[in-house]
Amino acid sequence: MASLFPIPGGPARAAMRIERCPTIRPGFQPLLLRVRAQRQKRKTSILTTIAEAQEELIEEFAFFDDWMDRYRYIIDLARNLPDFPAEWQTDENKVRGCQSQVWFVAEPGGEGRLKFHATSDAHIVSGLIAILLRIYSGRTPDEILATKPDFIGAIGLDEHLSPTRNNGLHAMITRIYGEAKAAQASGAAA
Repeated sequence: MASLFPIPGGPARAAMRIERCPTIRPGFQPLLLRVRAQRQKRKTSILTTIAEAQEELIEEFAFFDDWMDRYRYIIDLARNLPDFPAEWQTDENKVRGCQSQVWFVAEPGGEGRLKFHATSDAHIVSGLIAILLRIYSGRTPDEILATKPDFIGAIGLDEHLSPTRNNGLHAMITRIYGEAKAAQASGAAA
């Protein structure tokens, strides 16, 4: 009978590999520290445009030559997500089309801006959420709707994410655009 676990050593070995993943290659930590220092200097604020925030993100990802380092950086970004209240983790706030569980809340902010909150049960998806919040949270509905998510192709996410993660990313962006359209139509973000 063929083993269900293609990893030598069966399920115990597979569990050990999962616990250790992702392993940090020696050159990753210095790169990560450099990117964090650069981010700290520029600290994207709501005063920058979405296009400027996308450009900063593209520059950060350019520091990493290989995709395993980029995945590690995405996971590192997830560590900075603010807490997401348990009472917001409802079926109504779930994003459909994501392989992982994703909850997403939009609320009006000051000066006609939308503030987004989100969380996931998966590290990579949480990192993608951190990217999306950095780009779109604190923006006006008009600004959100007028700017395409060019960073996806520029960073290479569209080519390197699995099809299900890619679908989830696009589902989250669709949700952001939907919330912006609804706020624009109702004037709720004002």
